[in-house]
Amino acid sequence: MNRRDFIRLSAAACTAAFHSPFIIAATSATASLRLTLRPDRLGNKVGNDFTGLSYESAQLGNPHFFSGDNADLAGFIQRLGSSGVLRIGGNTSEYCYWTPDPDKQPNRPIIESMRTGDKANPIAFGLAVGPDTGHKAPAPVNITPQAIRHLREFLDACGWKLIYGLNMGTGTAEDAADEAAFVTDVIGSKLLAFQLCNEPDLFDRNGIRTAGYDFGKFAGEWQHFSQTIRARVPNAAFAGPDTAYNNEWLVPFAKQFKHEAAFLSQHYYAEGPPTDPTMTIERLLAPNPRLQGEFEGMKQTMQESGLPFRLAETNSCYQGGKQGVSDTFAAALWSADLMYQLAAEGGTGINFHGGGYGWYTPIAGTVDDGFLARPIYYGMLLFARAGAGQLVESKLDQQDRAPLLTAYGLRSNAGAIKTMVFNKHLDRGVRLMIDAGQRAGRAKSLRLHAPRVDDTTDITFGGSPVGASGAWAATREESLTVENGTAMIDLPAASAALITFESE
Repeated sequence: MNRRDFIRLSAAACTAAFHSPFIIAATSATASLRLTLRPDRLGNKVGNDFTGLSYESAQLGNPHFFSGDNADLAGFIQRLGSSGVLRIGGNTSEYCYWTPDPDKQPNRPIIESMRTGDKANPIAFGLAVGPDTGHKAPAPVNITPQAIRHLREFLDACGWKLIYGLNMGTGTAEDAADEAAFVTDVIGSKLLAFQLCNEPDLFDRNGIRTAGYDFGKFAGEWQHFSQTIRARVPNAAFAGPDTAYNNEWLVPFAKQFKHEAAFLSQHYYAEGPPTDPTMTIERLLAPNPRLQGEFEGMKQTMQESGLPFRLAETNSCYQGGKQGVSDTFAAALWSADLMYQLAAEGGTGINFHGGGYGWYTPIAGTVDDGFLARPIYYGMLLFARAGAGQLVESKLDQQDRAPLLTAYGLRSNAGAIKTMVFNKHLDRGVRLMIDAGQRAGRAKSLRLHAPRVDDTTDITFGGSPVGASGAWAATREESLTVENGTAMIDLPAASAALITFESE
């Protein structure tokens, strides 16, 4: 994505801490901490539909990718939860055109960014579409009724619902209304909302709009498109503004359209661009001030508008990710921790962007060659195994001994008390005493592990890798001794664990 100079604004303050070359430390240093859970003090809920994936709209140019016949990909998605959310959008959504008659080419406006685009369209040959890097305008893509019908079959196979992106960038409101009407009719109850555009706050940088494009102009267009669509689909639900990162747009959007939107959506990337040498594993695992800024905007808009908030597109490093960072075990630790950070702050869901063989994609592959789980998938798997429920108060004592250790408590919908702990230190292990805050007979642990934090393949959760079609079962479940409601676990550097307490 040709975007996000905002990351550079915070990079200067962090560069010194991450300037040295990446080295995996081998040390026996161990920090001892205590975690106290308070199951009587409940926090935010984690819904069954919290987990989500995001793909480029251009993937619909191959109508056989998201289809009922793609059982391999559906299996991977089902493993992450029986009722998650698939989001279709991304940069390419502004270059996808509704084509109800495949024999008749749609009218496409010629804008400056398209003049330098690559007109060769690999999607016609059935290839998978990876994350768009934003270096140039993508090739135009036709979306046909067959693609939407197959998409419904795929959603039925997964059990997931859909956020569907429409083309406000280079398309017309009338075409968007035609597309929305067909999608609504076919997708039915599986449709959560439409997004009218992708990162409109960057339109004046990527050539979709001229210089000076601001929130006021965007809001006028958004209102025109939404009203035109609702003239055809009266009950159409919308989400927005789907900005790259811009609280200066998020806050006024929530204020102006709080009665028009079903929920708020925005994007977040932890790092970028990938060519920047300071974008490292260490930086990925460290606290990010930009994320805290996004959370502040999220909480303000939720409080003022009463609307839920979803990170509709996120991942480790924009422009498709960074090799040696986005495709490593570090991304597994980062992804699961981010999911719980978002839930703790009140967010209602997250969609990790991916597709094809992008460096950061959770699931990599093609229909012809098959699919496999990348490292980030394992972090999502830990979250899925912990399940839905309600967060409980958790307090780490003497955290200055291990500032990169994070922990979250959860009361599952079945009543079990669980804690998820992430040791993001590369130079020290942690011995953690966990007070469950209630009587417990025993505890069991599933570890998220890899031999090295920069490992790209030898990753396991519960002692097992993820196999074909998302096949997975824990083969190594550790029993922890519990005394007076307290258990102890050793966490090596760069590792995580899911601990479940069982009542006496």
